[in-house]
Amino acid sequence: MHPTLFHIGNFAVHTYGFFVAIGFLLAISLAVREAKRVDEDGEKIIDLALYILIAAIVGSRLLYIAINWGDFRAHPVEMVRIWNGGLVFYGGLIGAFLMTVWYLGKHRLHIWKTADILAPYIALGQSIGRIGCFFAGCCYGKVCHHWWAVTFTHPESLAPKGVPLHPTQIYSSVNAFLIYLVLIRLRRSKKFEGKLFWVYILLYAITRSIIEFFRGDHRGTLLGGLLSTSQTIGIVMALVAVFMLFYLKRSSHRKLH
Repeated sequence: MHPTLFHIGNFAVHTYGFFVAIGFLLAISLAVREAKRVDEDGEKIIDLALYILIAAIVGSRLLYIAINWGDFRAHPVEMVRIWNGGLVFYGGLIGAFLMTVWYLGKHRLHIWKTADILAPYIALGQSIGRIGCFFAGCCYGKVCHHWWAVTFTHPESLAPKGVPLHPTQIYSSVNAFLIYLVLIRLRRSKKFEGKLFWVYILLYAITRSIIEFFRGDHRGTLLGGLLSTSQTIGIVMALVAVFMLFYLKRSSHRKLH
């Protein structure tokens, strides 16, 4: 579509990076407001967000490079050009989760309460960031013959040009926004800490695995090509999420009794 938003002299503002930045800033501002509402330290949420940003970018890029190692081996300089797209969300999620565990342990904050503060806004920020994917043409879909198919024509687009494709970036954006709405709704009736975070993981793992069937870009394969890398990770994450939801629910009941 429009990979470059505008130029300031020789400096290009890439649409992908712009939407990722907007999503991040909005998510953090809302998370800080929520932290104050539940009597948590908003300043520590801001500090944590900066650590998460770095860990998420590094983790998501490393997983993308691992999946597409054949391409990067021949052109290693492309590894650092993240403004052209190329971030795998699960890699960022894993990196962000590990960083969060370290940070919360260091500052003695409640991990699941903090995770619940962040979860809805991670989904919202992700929804906005996926719009950047659409403009860059990354994460594109398979050939589509329905009326909602999109055809990329911009010469800098990362998607195949002149071919009607499933708008999987829009699928992902809408999906993340719906998850955000579900989490905001569940927040009113939450019975134990950690519920929102693990419901987010469960919903995302299931829906992302479904959207993967419509993706046309190379994402790596496992189990003899039966599943993509993200689908395999999604299955594992869904099982972990179900276990953690039962475990945290039982633990909360024991504390009450």
